[in-house]
Amino acid sequence: MKTPIASRNAKPAVPAPSAWELRLYVAGPTPKSIAALRNLEQICEEHLAGRYHIEVIDLMKHPQLAQGDQILAVPTLVRKLPAPIRKIIGTLSNTERVLVGLDLRPHDLDPSAMRKAENHV
Repeated sequence: MKTPIASRNAKPAVPAPSAWELRLYVAGPTPKSIAALRNLEQICEEHLAGRYHIEVIDLMKHPQLAQGDQILAVPTLVRKLPAPIRKIIGTLSNTERVLVGLDLRPHDLDPSAMRKAENHV
């Protein structure tokens, strides 16, 4: 029996897992929460395009979820995958710090790499 053309070309119902699983904990739509999400989306598009998933957890609606990742302040970003888990608190406005915190820093921003390059000149 032949498979219909539509189902041969159909995409799978379940998307492939993302390489980066990120959770952003916020407390309602505050200016800091909105800024954190905007900054995170921009950083992810620049450095992880197509390889990330962001889950936003509003602790005003689901306060019980704060305990699982031991959230003490908001906004807080938690990198679940790749391991190890990492946390960054704040609006994520300092891109270099976020890249360092997520272990995404390019070599040109890495101070140790810069020192090595200076020694070879």
